[in-house]
Amino acid sequence: MTFVAAAMPILGLPRLGSGPGRPVNSALTMDYRREYLRELFSATPGTMVSAYGWVKTRRDSKGLSFVQLNDGSCFQDLQVVVNAGVVDEATLKLITTGACVRFDGEIVASPAQGQAVELVAKGVEVFGAADPLAYPLQKKGATFEFLREIAHLRARGNTFGAVLRVRNEASWAIHKFFHERGFLHLHTPIITASDCEGAGAMFAVTPSLKTHGDRYALDTTDPKEDFFGKPAFLTVSGQLEAETVALAMTNVYTFGPTFRAENSHSSRHLAEFWMVEPEMAFCDIVGNMNLAEEFLKAILQHLLDHCAADLEFFNKRIEPELLATLSHVAESPFERISYTEAVDMLLASGESFEFPVFWGADLQSEHERWLTDTKIGRPVIVTDYPKAIKAFYMRQNEDGKTVRAMDVLAPRIGEIIGGSQREERLDVLERRIADMGLPREAYWWYLDLRRYGSAPHAGFGLGFERLLMYVTGMKNIRDVIPYHRAPGQADF
Repeated sequence: MTFVAAAMPILGLPRLGSGPGRPVNSALTMDYRREYLRELFSATPGTMVSAYGWVKTRRDSKGLSFVQLNDGSCFQDLQVVVNAGVVDEATLKLITTGACVRFDGEIVASPAQGQAVELVAKGVEVFGAADPLAYPLQKKGATFEFLREIAHLRARGNTFGAVLRVRNEASWAIHKFFHERGFLHLHTPIITASDCEGAGAMFAVTPSLKTHGDRYALDTTDPKEDFFGKPAFLTVSGQLEAETVALAMTNVYTFGPTFRAENSHSSRHLAEFWMVEPEMAFCDIVGNMNLAEEFLKAILQHLLDHCAADLEFFNKRIEPELLATLSHVAESPFERISYTEAVDMLLASGESFEFPVFWGADLQSEHERWLTDTKIGRPVIVTDYPKAIKAFYMRQNEDGKTVRAMDVLAPRIGEIIGGSQREERLDVLERRIADMGLPREAYWWYLDLRRYGSAPHAGFGLGFERLLMYVTGMKNIRDVIPYHRAPGQADF
């Protein structure tokens, strides 16, 4: 049911949005080209506008009602002043938290602090009411855990609205960064028969399921009879396929969903997440480090320049000193050390780490944060890891013990980018696959790249949600993605 309070005609006042090719908003004209609230804040007082959005709060005082309205286009709410008699009592009762409305009225200079203008309502249309007693976001002090249970509504709150705006801007900045440098944007398969990481934590894909009581099982025991004629999985990375195109198009990148079937309940893991993965032909480990440093600095600076209000909110409410940290990373040269040097620093630190430090151990988050936050005081790129703890495709060094891998460690979070120079030598790669017990037949096409026109090449991967945790200060990765997928969690 729609409730309308007729707007009183105001003659002689300009209306935002009118003019050639731009229809005036009215009850009969609703279009995506309408004004968003972010535009109304710069409107000249005296301008007639229509403001669409969802009600955050309404308070009444001495014949006036003050409504905080937001449409998601910016962090700031628009204050709408509703004078007595403008809206009938029945309609006013429907303007509660969560209601979707349109106010028609005049932009005026605001006497209140923190806002230059406000809207004096001349009429209102209620598109959808929300029962104030049942609306979940009415709860004061709702926890992030509770908000995950109502993920279909949490975008209307301050925190998750800010997360989504930063996520959107970061995504745009990533595409802009690579486009300006001549990279080809590549869409790699989501369904694959190969395991990029060699870890085996993959989701199987098949339509051949039948029920066995309350469980599912394959309808056939012969993979050749299944849909793809062989075991197929959701990809853990687009890297291997990106390498095939890089060895024809030189510089490419992927930005898409990836999946890990790790039964992890930690605050840093998801079963479905997004990865950014550039691959460059005629590039070695040094060029790879250069791109990773340039990339991370550019994205952080873009967000500092274009998401000021949202980042200020995170700095105030989520992570103190967030803005200072991001600015420091964007402006600082990255330190570059070898894995061996990093281990020597950790052993000489005198710190009592939870996980023991020794040459050959994988560096843990506590070790990475000590290196960046305590020892060096800025981002660090660690190179030349032991080959025993790294993937099969990384180029082996001449010492036979290490590979040309790199991890970019950022203050406060640790590893944020991982990459390597890829192994371009056929015989070395074949031995590595055999040594790791991987099925050679699954990588026949990958080996072909080394048979026909092989070239030095390199690349890295950045977990998009890990980046968002870093730039927002959010502590749980489930809170920086619209709908989280984790063990036991696949709602919505």
